[in-house]
Amino acid sequence: MVESALSNTGPTGVAARIPRQRGGPRTGTILVAVGTDRHRFDRLIGWLEDWHAAAADRADLIVQYGHSRAPELAGAIDFLDHDALQQAMQRATLVVCHGGPATILEARRHRHLPIVVPRDPTLDEHVDDHQMLFARRLADAGLIRLCQSRTALFEALEAGLRAPASFGITADAGTDTARLAAVARVGEIIEGLISSANPRRVLSRRSR
Repeated sequence: MVESALSNTGPTGVAARIPRQRGGPRTGTILVAVGTDRHRFDRLIGWLEDWHAAAADRADLIVQYGHSRAPELAGAIDFLDHDALQQAMQRATLVVCHGGPATILEARRHRHLPIVVPRDPTLDEHVDDHQMLFARRLADAGLIRLCQSRTALFEALEAGLRAPASFGITADAGTDTARLAAVARVGEIIEGLISSANPRRVLSRRSR
């Protein structure tokens, strides 16, 4: 099961805008995107609230929370339209997201090394464990920063604010070779996951 796209309008189809935050200058802006899956992801929302309570003077949070509970944060919004998501990705210092392939690819397209917290089906955050498997493969390939615990997420956020460049992706500005290679590599990993989950599909393709 693979996320086909990150829809950026709410259930009513109304386009949403990035909320403005007040206050003085911050070290950075952190975008959080949980996609549009109908399952709640309250675990991640709670972790972010806990972290930001001690870091509000250092970073702004834009949290796209989808069908999860609305976080008690100034930068919370349920859904983002496509243009707003692009704007948020461009201006973000760090990107945190669930393990949806489309969201991860979008973050990498904007030259972010995404901090990924995959949904756990045992906590009713998804229907199966494909996000966990996918995220582990990407982490092994060095394509994401995987966080499967509150402590790991806090450590990644702190590291990202201290050294934002370490969570960026350098691409060849002329040919964009690095970006294309990364996308191709992700595609191979997705195909491997699908093949291992459905061996008959591999046989059928090879017999053609």
